[in-house]
Amino acid sequence: MPARDLAQAKPLPVPKQWQKEIESLLITEDQIAARVAEMTAEIQRDFKGRELVVVSLLTGTVLFLADLIRHLELPLRLDFMGVSSYGGGTESGDLVFTKELRLDVAGRDVLLVDDILDTGKTMDRVLAKLFVLRPRRIKTCVLLDKPSRRVEKVQADYVGFTIPDKFVVGYGLDFAERYRNLPFVGVLHPKVYRQHARTLPRKKR
Repeated sequence: MPARDLAQAKPLPVPKQWQKEIESLLITEDQIAARVAEMTAEIQRDFKGRELVVVSLLTGTVLFLADLIRHLELPLRLDFMGVSSYGGGTESGDLVFTKELRLDVAGRDVLLVDDILDTGKTMDRVLAKLFVLRPRRIKTCVLLDKPSRRVEKVQADYVGFTIPDKFVVGYGLDFAERYRNLPFVGVLHPKVYRQHARTLPRKKR
């Protein structure tokens, strides 16, 4: 099933307590839950009961990952990779691996999970690192895809939502380590990241 394309979607009203910081609500909690369930069904059909190694990229995937794997009726193992890049404002910097895999993925089916596919630089580097470990196959799964910013020729196998070129937060995605706990995905007010760009380093996606 194709991703839900929100490129032309009308913005939804933001809960009152977040209106000063969130410009618009892009994806509701109910929309996320429904789409994650659909993605889970797609993954199960593709892997046909085989044991799966789920490799999740820290830290923005945490909420998405939890909802995804608790619906997967497959034998699975779970591991994490830490990948960070730092830079000024909202632009990404140099990529650094902060945590390596603990599990051996050689000869195994791997599902790589990330929160958002943006420029593709992170996923390109991670996939290159995983292929060296000789898994049987690798499939990629992201909640959000922002194709308008793609630099590397990378596409995800499972995509929740295709979104416009907006700075989004919530449901695990952050700005300066804030907003991860929002149950929805919203567009951050530009004034928020402009105000903090000069003073707070931001972990990039």
